[in-house]
Amino acid sequence: MTQIQLQRDAWGRWTLIQPDGREHVPVTVVRAHPVTAPEEGVAVLDAEGHELWWCDRLADQGETLTKALREALQEREFLPEIVRLISVSSFATPSEWLVDTNRGQTRLTLKAEEDIRRLTHDVLLLSDAHGVQYLIREPQRWDRHARRLLDRFM
Repeated sequence: MTQIQLQRDAWGRWTLIQPDGREHVPVTVVRAHPVTAPEEGVAVLDAEGHELWWCDRLADQGETLTKALREALQEREFLPEIVRLISVSSFATPSEWLVDTNRGQTRLTLKAEEDIRRLTHDVLLLSDAHGVQYLIREPQRWDRHARRLLDRFM
């Protein structure tokens, strides 16, 4: 049985080739639950947003398809993860934060305490003054100093 294929065309657009040979160009790859279940529930959508193919789990796909899906997802998603809170300029908002993320060190401005939302028991979503969203996973594992800084805003 031939499996679907996801590849780029000559213009760099993602193309879905179905087992019967039909091609769909361009397509977009999206996660159903990017924060709570990033490895589960991935869809390939046509230009109008209609679902062409559904993947229950990325790990269940072949190596080539999984690599293409991850690459397409990475191009579309920008959700840096804060791994350490280094300092804050003030305990009143707005305040400037210096953080380490999985994409490097950066400064962000927190406008209000409401810009930190709890998604699950151990996952937070922070929106900065420019609308960039940052993920915070398991802040309880951070060092004592960083946890205390974060607790002041929660």
